[in-house]
Amino acid sequence: MFYVYAIKSTVRNYIYVGLTNDIVRRIAEHNNGENRSTKAYKPFILIYKEVFETRIEAREKEKYLKSGVGKEYLKSLQ
Repeated sequence: MFYVYAIKSTVRNYIYVGLTNDIVRRIAEHNNGENRSTKAYKPFILIYKEVFETRIEAREKEKYLKSGVGKEYLKSLQ
């Protein structure tokens, strides 16, 4: 199983979209500052997640959510 997720910084206006096979571990890594690209924006809350059978399907959704239309969709969830 693969997860596409979006997390939002609780202190700054920043949304990160990612793909993982272990969502609990991955969000913990973000909140512990283990990811260089998100370290300055911690802590985070999960605002979106979706499960996929294959990495290919998950990657397609991740690419969509990183697009302009996808980012607007994520902003509308807040």
